[in-house]
Amino acid sequence: MAIAAVRTHRLSAPLHTPFVTALRRTTTVQSLIVEVVDSDGRSGFGEAPQVWQVTGASAAGAQACVEELLAPLLIGRDADDLVARCAELHRAVAGNEAAKAATDTALHDLAARRLGIPLVRLLGGTRLRVPTDVTLAAGEAGALAAATTHRIAEGFTVLKIKVGADAAGDLARVRAVRAAAGPDTLIRLDANQGWTPREAVRVIRGIEDAGLDVELVEQPVSRWDLDGLAWVSDRVNVPILADESVFGLRDLVAVIHRRAADMVNVKLAKCGGLGPARGLLELAAAHGMGTIVGSMMESQIGLGAAASLVAAYGTSATSDLDAAWWLASSPVRGGIRYDGATVVLADAPGLGVDGLD
Repeated sequence: MAIAAVRTHRLSAPLHTPFVTALRRTTTVQSLIVEVVDSDGRSGFGEAPQVWQVTGASAAGAQACVEELLAPLLIGRDADDLVARCAELHRAVAGNEAAKAATDTALHDLAARRLGIPLVRLLGGTRLRVPTDVTLAAGEAGALAAATTHRIAEGFTVLKIKVGADAAGDLARVRAVRAAAGPDTLIRLDANQGWTPREAVRVIRGIEDAGLDVELVEQPVSRWDLDGLAWVSDRVNVPILADESVFGLRDLVAVIHRRAADMVNVKLAKCGGLGPARGLLELAAAHGMGTIVGSMMESQIGLGAAASLVAAYGTSATSDLDAAWWLASSPVRGGIRYDGATVVLADAPGLGVDGLD
């Protein structure tokens, strides 16, 4: 069955609450949606989020990549030859991982729809429910404590605090969240590259000395500073999770070689799609590294793909799949939904997405 068309759609959807990290502040999800259509009229969808500060990818750039290079490569080719189609698109262009991830996901979604099965089954799994953490946007201690109370009341049991913009005040922020959360809630930190290595060690040791029981610290230092990341990992007991330092397999090999981190956060928009993401999870597991799957700020399309990957492959810690929870309303018809701290996959072919609103 041939691929008849590849279409692109620009998506802009408001958040119910500003999303603030050490790198940026945003009030919307900005993405490119890629739609791959077969000759029977079935459509598969994928998403390329625009996150200038992390991937450097723009929706306009992803659209140009898909329309000018990837679409001509795919149109007329056999939609059922999934491995070959994905290999071709990954060879076709350097970088542009978000554009490749969206197209890769759309091809997987279409393949699952053609078989009449959910995407998770195409990936080899059966689960339709996956737990997630929830992020507490960067802010002052009092606001973080109030947000903690709200999130726990909504059923979340794993909280990720965005820190890194103010190292001097981060210990007080963690202390406030722990006091509001009580002893039974898991707390993890994400500095988004915001600390220097010395600041990271000082803050993390302060947290350890205060007995604040932090599960992990994500990307404490600049993505390029693997020596600094290793230096921090060697000097603290809390597990260190590499995020922005790992886009693809070569990055993960470098982290493993330098013993720079204990865990890795795999994201489709960083690595280029479901195929590369599976490779990262398998390599990490083979070397005894912990894993989670995360996302950028994305809609139910990108989150559905990431959650399907987790449902099929599993991770060593609760994954970071709350991005679509931040949306004021769903910009797509169908797809995943949230039930408290659980992502519920659609029990429908592919991602279960029927189209864009």
